[in-house]
Amino acid sequence: MHDLDAVIVGGCGHVGLPLALSLADCGYKVGINDIDQAKIEMVRAGQVPFRETGAEALLRKMLPTGRLELSRDPAMLERTRVVVLVIGTPIDEFMNPSVRIFERVLDELTPHIQGGSLIVLRSTVFPGTSETVERRLRAAGIDADVTFCPERIAEGHALEELRTLPQIVGTNSDAAFAKASVLFERLGVASVVRTTPLEAELAKLLTNTWRYMKFAIANQFFQIVNRSGLDYNRVLNAVRQDYPRAADLPGPGFAAGPCLLKDTMQLSAFTPDHFPMGQAAMQINEGLPGYIVDTLNSRHALLDRTVGILGMAFKGESDDPRASLSYKLRKLAQFKGARVLCTDPYILDETFEPLDKVLRESEVIVVGAPHRAYRGLDLGDREVVDIWGITGPIRL
Repeated sequence: MHDLDAVIVGGCGHVGLPLALSLADCGYKVGINDIDQAKIEMVRAGQVPFRETGAEALLRKMLPTGRLELSRDPAMLERTRVVVLVIGTPIDEFMNPSVRIFERVLDELTPHIQGGSLIVLRSTVFPGTSETVERRLRAAGIDADVTFCPERIAEGHALEELRTLPQIVGTNSDAAFAKASVLFERLGVASVVRTTPLEAELAKLLTNTWRYMKFAIANQFFQIVNRSGLDYNRVLNAVRQDYPRAADLPGPGFAAGPCLLKDTMQLSAFTPDHFPMGQAAMQINEGLPGYIVDTLNSRHALLDRTVGILGMAFKGESDDPRASLSYKLRKLAQFKGARVLCTDPYILDETFEPLDKVLRESEVIVVGAPHRAYRGLDLGDREVVDIWGITGPIRL
């Protein structure tokens, strides 16, 4: 019985759930398979486990239609010929790709994958993974087409971007390309771009690495000017003002989250020269919290001072703390002997404090994430670090 049009493995996460909702909204009957029972129960109750614009309203619209079904049981895959795997390749403590989780999940799923299925790899993977998956399935006696169709969304804007961005489909099979194209064209994607699997895998890594490197040069520029004792706002304005070729230069800020560093390091691991420009970008971006703490400590020793960090998410208007550099900032300030108070309007953490307490008790305020809630705060005449420029001019 193939009564599900698609099953999304990892379907309660930031990538899987918006896709499941969007497909159901287009009329597909979608299975959501996830190992996290708590998240499954939340979704069944009409609650999205993370901040995503429009997702909760769409979920509550879709649940009564019967076009969403949730389960922890991988046997759900036996009811479909389209399986979307939202399982990526993380990096280990040595900044190398770790395929153990991916391989373990694939071993658990393989007995339930039907012959003739289309397998869509959605999360970023190490180059060569798509063809490896296809070989492993064939070795298990399963004739399935594997495509790499990377998500390209920004967290918080998934529902909009799923329907408006081009979709890359990496496959060597005309039949698989046709099936994948039908799946995504029904969403109304801007276009479908066909590549080979390896080309698609590299395209995803290059996309995220390019963003990471742009943030690195922005942060390096900021440090150069700041060390010179100049006002970076004035220099940045001189570079950008009425000059279109500099319009894409970002401002400084923490370049963090679950993708950019990871994907840059995967590209580094893939290349024989270990990608020195990517390694330099990593050192600059990951070193920014240390630069801030060292600068503060050199002006006035942080020992026994109270430092307040506003925002612990990895980016503004997000509740996602994964790989957030605010946590590194906290640790480094504590190493210097500071008492550190943290707050965030979106992340529930029993160690965090209310914003008013952080503002009242902190001698130094550091903006860790540029949440809109911090605009217009009265920070008085205390020492403020805001490299984002959310509370006023960029300052350190």
